[in-house]
Amino acid sequence: MEKQNVPELFGSLVFDDRVMRARLSSDVYSSLRKTIDENAKLNEDVAEAVAKEMRDWAVERGATHFTHWFQPLTGVTAEKHDSFISPSPDGGVIMEFSGKELIKGEPDASSFPSGGLRATFEARGYTAWDPTSYAFIKDHTLCIPTAFCSYSGEALDKKTPLLRSMQALDKQAKRILKLFGNEVKYVRTSVGPEQEYFLVDKEMFEKRPDLVYTGRTLFGAMPPKGQELDDHYFGVIKPRVSAFMEDLNSELWKLGILAKTEHNEVAPAQHELAPIFSTTNVATDNNQLTMEIMQKVARKHGMVCLLHEKPFAGVNGSGKHNNWSMATDTGVNLLSPGATPYENAQFLLFLVAVIQAVDDYQDLLRLSVATAGNDHRLGANEAPPAIISIFLGDELSAVLDAIKNDTPYEGKEREVLKLGVHTLPRFSKDSTDRNRTSPFAFTGNKFEFRSLGSSNSIACCNIMLNAAVAESLKQFADKLEASSDFETDMHNLIKETITKHERILFNGNGYTDEWVKEATEVRGLSNLKTTADAMPHLLDKKNMDMLMAHKVFTESEIQSRCEIMLENYCKTINIEGHTMVDMVRKNYLPAIESYLFSLAQTTSLMKSVSSNVKCNYEISTMERLSELTDYILERVKDLEEALDKLKGIDNVMDASAFIRDDLIPKMEHLRKHVDEAEMLSSEDCWPVPSYGKLLFSVY
Repeated sequence: MEKQNVPELFGSLVFDDRVMRARLSSDVYSSLRKTIDENAKLNEDVAEAVAKEMRDWAVERGATHFTHWFQPLTGVTAEKHDSFISPSPDGGVIMEFSGKELIKGEPDASSFPSGGLRATFEARGYTAWDPTSYAFIKDHTLCIPTAFCSYSGEALDKKTPLLRSMQALDKQAKRILKLFGNEVKYVRTSVGPEQEYFLVDKEMFEKRPDLVYTGRTLFGAMPPKGQELDDHYFGVIKPRVSAFMEDLNSELWKLGILAKTEHNEVAPAQHELAPIFSTTNVATDNNQLTMEIMQKVARKHGMVCLLHEKPFAGVNGSGKHNNWSMATDTGVNLLSPGATPYENAQFLLFLVAVIQAVDDYQDLLRLSVATAGNDHRLGANEAPPAIISIFLGDELSAVLDAIKNDTPYEGKEREVLKLGVHTLPRFSKDSTDRNRTSPFAFTGNKFEFRSLGSSNSIACCNIMLNAAVAESLKQFADKLEASSDFETDMHNLIKETITKHERILFNGNGYTDEWVKEATEVRGLSNLKTTADAMPHLLDKKNMDMLMAHKVFTESEIQSRCEIMLENYCKTINIEGHTMVDMVRKNYLPAIESYLFSLAQTTSLMKSVSSNVKCNYEISTMERLSELTDYILERVKDLEEALDKLKGIDNVMDASAFIRDDLIPKMEHLRKHVDEAEMLSSEDCWPVPSYGKLLFSVY
C-alpha cells in the first residue's frame, strides 16, 4: 500500500467543521454553529444554504446519491438511497438537493421493530437531520445522520433518546456548575469505545452454518492450544492481520473516525481497536460505522470479522469498553480533580453524583448491556460479572472514607477534608492499578463501563448512564440551590451520599464466589445473570418515573423497548436452536454414522485377515460413538419439542423465561454430546472446520 498522508486523508469524506467554515458564508456558518453548540432552532434559509454546499461538495467527490442514515431498533444502521438527479427541460438531468430533503426524510417504517408503538399497516415514519453529527460519503452516497420517529412522534431509533439523555444531563450539570460560579454554554458527555473482534478465514467461515446463521459456534471441541500461554495478547501482529488493520485505518480516517490503538487481544484470532474520545452521539455513529467497515474490509482480505460476544466457547469473548466522561465547552473535564478547593469540591460532587446514579440505577445499567450474546460473556472470568459495582482505587477510596468519617486523610498532607476550605491533594491519572474484573471503574478522569458487549450499540448504555447521572445532579441542585450555607451543605451532601451509597464501591476481585455472596447477601446488590432476568426491570416504577421525568423516553417508548429487546432475545435463541437441530440432523449425525460405518468395515476386514487382531481402538470407539449417537438423537428430539413449545408462548416475558430455564439447558446438553463425538471422530470425516482451524486460520 502506498504511503499515506494522514492529515490530508483524515476526514476527507466528511462534511466537517473545516469544510463548513470554508464553504459556508459567515452568517450561515455562525447560525449553524449556534444550532450545533446551543441547540438553537435551525433556520430554513440556513438549511437551504447548507444543503446546496453539501450537495456540491459531495458531487465533487463522486457522490451520486444521498441517504438519511439512521439507527433503528434492529441494532444495525439503515439507509434508503435517493439520487441527486432531477430532469432538466432539455432532456438531461441536473443535480438537486434541497434544504427540505436535508432536514427531513420519509422512509417506510412498517418493517422496523416498534414494540407495539404502531401497527404494521401504519407505515409512515420520519427521519430528522442531526446537525451535531457530521454528514459523510460512503460508497458514493452522501450519508446524513438522522433521528427516526413514527408518524405520531414516538422515537423508533437509538439516536433520539440518546440526544434527549445528553440534553437532560447538560441541563442538570449546568445548574451545579452555576452554584460554583461557572457559567458554560454546554456540558457534554464524551465516549471512547474500545472495540474487540475476531478475524477468521472466509472459506472456513462459510463451512460453518452456525457462524453463518448466528455469528457464533454452537458446537466445537477445544483445540490442544487455546489462550493458555497468553502469547497472543499484545503479540506481534501477523502480516495478514496487519494488512487488514492498515486498510481499516485508512477507511476509518477518511470518515473522520479517530482510530488510535490496535493490538492483538487475549484469545487467538482476537483483536482490539480503540478510538480517541468524541462527543457521545458522534462516538455512537462512529462506532456503528466502525463495525460495518470492519466487516467490509475483512472480506476484502479473505477474512470475516466476528463481532459476536462469544463466537468460541472456552476462550475469551469480546466486549466494548465504554470510556465515559463529562466536559464543558471550555474544555474542563468534570471528572478530573482540580488545583483549588472549589475545583476539588466540584470534582467530588460530580463524582458522588455518578456513584449515586450507578447504585440507584444498577438494574438499568445492567439491562442496557443485556443481549443473548452478552449473557455468554459476563461473569465468565474474562469479563465483568453481572453484578454492577464501582472501582475507585485505593487513593480515591481513602479520600472518600476521610470525608465520610471526618477523619484526617493520610495523603500528601494530613488534614481533615472540609470541602471548600482545604485543598485536596492532586491525583495522578494512574495513581491506582486497573481492575479488569470491575464493571464500572474510575480510571483517572473517566469511568470505564466494561460490561458492554462487542456487537451492541453504545447508545443503549450511555442513554441510561446519562439519564441516571442527570437525576443525581438534579437532586443535588434542588438541595443546594435552596441552601443558605452552600459550603457546609455541600460538604454534608457529599458525606451523606458516600455513606448511603458506599455499598456499590468495591476494589477487590469481582470473579470470586465470596464477592457474589457479599454483594447479594450483605450489600443487597442485584445479580441479574441473563437478559430474561434483567430486561423486565426496565418497567420498574422507579426506572420509568426517572426516564420519563427527564423526557428521555415516553411511557409507551419504554414499554416498546422492553418488548423489542426481549423479543430480540427470544428470536436470537430460537434461531440458534433451529440451527443446532439443522446441523445435527444434516451434518453431525450423518458424519458420525459414516465414520462408524468406516470403523465397522475396518474392524471386519482386519478380523477377517487374522482372528488374533483385537481392534480395541475401533471397537471401543464404535461403542462410545454408538452410545453418543443415541444420546444426540434423544437430545435433539428434546430440543425440537422445546422449540415447538416455544411457538405456543405468546407473552414475550414468559417466552424469555422458558428459553432461560428450559431451551438453553437443552441446547447446552446437546452440544456436550456432539463435542465429545467430535473428539472421537476422524478429522477427515467431520463435516465442519474445527476450532483449531478457525482460531488459527489467519496465520
